[in-house]
Amino acid sequence: MTLLGRAVLPILEDRGLVVRGLRTRDARDLERVLLAHREWLQPWEATLPHGQGRWNVRGSVRSMLEQAQEGKSLPFVMEHEGELVGQLTVGNIQYGAVMAGTIGYWISPEVAGRGFTPTAVALVTDYCFQEIGLHRMEICIRPENAASLRVVEKLGFTYEGRRNRYIHIDGDWRDHYCYGIIHETVPEGVLNRWKSGRVDPTLAQRPASGPFA
Repeated sequence: MTLLGRAVLPILEDRGLVVRGLRTRDARDLERVLLAHREWLQPWEATLPHGQGRWNVRGSVRSMLEQAQEGKSLPFVMEHEGELVGQLTVGNIQYGAVMAGTIGYWISPEVAGRGFTPTAVALVTDYCFQEIGLHRMEICIRPENAASLRVVEKLGFTYEGRRNRYIHIDGDWRDHYCYGIIHETVPEGVLNRWKSGRVDPTLAQRPASGPFA
């Protein structure tokens, strides 16, 4: 377990997937995986509005750990059979009267489609609800990202609306669909609800028309 600011990040495991706290020494493996899969990952990566800037994995890791020490984020990595295969961060954490966080993630194409991403999201969401005491978790997804849209559908996140030109990704401002889940709606836990087949798939459905489409 790693002490990161307000939280002690555990090692979370299920279905052959290990989700653990990010470490400084993970920078080399992260850089290796990110470089090996640029074509797969680049369309979904955040960019700077006034230029791409310098791609700096080590600097990014330092920044994430600093934010974690301040209680602003919870950075995790995903491992399978001892190999780093992805990364998940709970960012924009708010305490007080809000008690919420936003989940972002990526996964290596070699293990995509094996249920690791929804497993990681469920494990971390349950941890944030049950151990950190957060009330709400949010995931914002580009309309074109079919794989991520399946994740929120599988786990029962509720569609809450569209945010136009919300985040600068792959060189331009991109629209996002917003999904949320509330602690008291999943008393059994997100992972247990999914594994037991009790998720209502209509929660993630978007209206065909109207202001929230």
